Amino acid sequence: SKRKNILTNFNLSVAVTDTYMESVLKNKKFELINPRTKTAVKSIPARELFDIICQCAWETGDPGIIFIDEINRKNPVPEIGTIEATNPCGEQPLLNYESCNLGSINLTKIVDSGSINWEKLKQIVQLATRFLDDVIDVNHYPIKEIEQMTLASRKIGLGIMGWADLLAELEIPYGSKESLKLAEKLMDFINTTALEYSIYLGKIKGSFPDFKRSIYRAQFDALRNCTRTTIAPTGTISIIAGCSSGIEPFFAIAYGRKLAGSSIFEINPVWERKAAKLKLLRPEITAEILKTGSLKNIKGIPAHIKNVFKTALEIEPQHHLLMQAAFQRHTDNAVSKTINLPENATIQMVKNIFISAYRMKCKGITIFRYGSKSSQVLYLGEDFSQLDYLQIGEHFSGCTKGYCNY
Repeated sequence: SKRKNILTNFNLSVAVTDTYMESVLKNKKFELINPRTKTAVKSIPARELFDIICQCAWETGDPGIIFIDEINRKNPVPEIGTIEATNPCGEQPLLNYESCNLGSINLTKIVDSGSINWEKLKQIVQLATRFLDDVIDVNHYPIKEIEQMTLASRKIGLGIMGWADLLAELEIPYGSKESLKLAEKLMDFINTTALEYSIYLGKIKGSFPDFKRSIYRAQFDALRNCTRTTIAPTGTISIIAGCSSGIEPFFAIAYGRKLAGSSIFEINPVWERKAAKLKLLRPEITAEILKTGSLKNIKGIPAHIKNVFKTALEIEPQHHLLMQAAFQRHTDNAVSKTINLPENATIQMVKNIFISAYRMKCKGITIFRYGSKSSQVLYLGEDFSQLDYLQIGEHFSGCTKGYCNY
């Protein structure tokens, strides 16, 4: 229990190889190699170590797993070096001393009259690609080695946030076949547009210096950026932007958030707009939502709306994973995604998810069992379930046209 209170603000992951994962699947022994001497220290049953990893993840949410061989299969400059690690949230594999500028498109801004404005999205991707590339040149680097490596590859990582908001606006249930199909279409569009624009920038501004030593040298005449796309967690910037984080589903339709020592409750703005149109934006309904964060058991809400606003813990873990895999297929770097599990989830479920992620060619995987961290940031509305209708009504007192202007 003492260990649970150590490194509480860190995301920890274990890098595993294909050899190790195959040893787990075939129940074989695995040699532990001293990274300094490159010699085997001892041989252990691979599943013995895997059991420990899965139990710790079940208990605390850490560690996640990084599939380091899959990452290196997609390394665009293998002649320069082998990738050994990622950034703290696992979405950005980097060579030693590399850095990468990340940015995310708020997908709520590309919905027009119930459909996606693809031309607007194209313009945003092109502008964002150019902007992130410019940041490389104006940045002040802490040490010379980071500056040299960053300027040599000019990696950028353009991603998205507000994915759950977009699906809800379009009334597409998260994890449905339609949502997975749209995920691939959307990210393929962003990835291709960013690549094409990076080729254009390469022609007018010059390719990244390591271009001739990259996997792209036989494919293109020029390329400005070694990588273009990444899907980050967007934990802070999505709060600032007022949209859902990354490609995550809604944690809850109404929930508590602990910030700077205080607790506040929040209500999803997409739900507020939809509820206002359906005349469901009433204090008594909001009070019921706050008790669990979910629409599931609330009378009077149409079934298809409940389906559209399913929360993270109502979505099957396998559908979480399928969503991550769909985005990974069209992302240069990696994808940050949490596979949310209910509090009563078993260690075997964790094992199944880790193995499925390996088979689906994900670059990494993170699970979080609700309630496994005493200091988790988002929590369901148990502390707000006693709010009376008057207090909730005050929340809407500044609202216009049925939804709040945050």
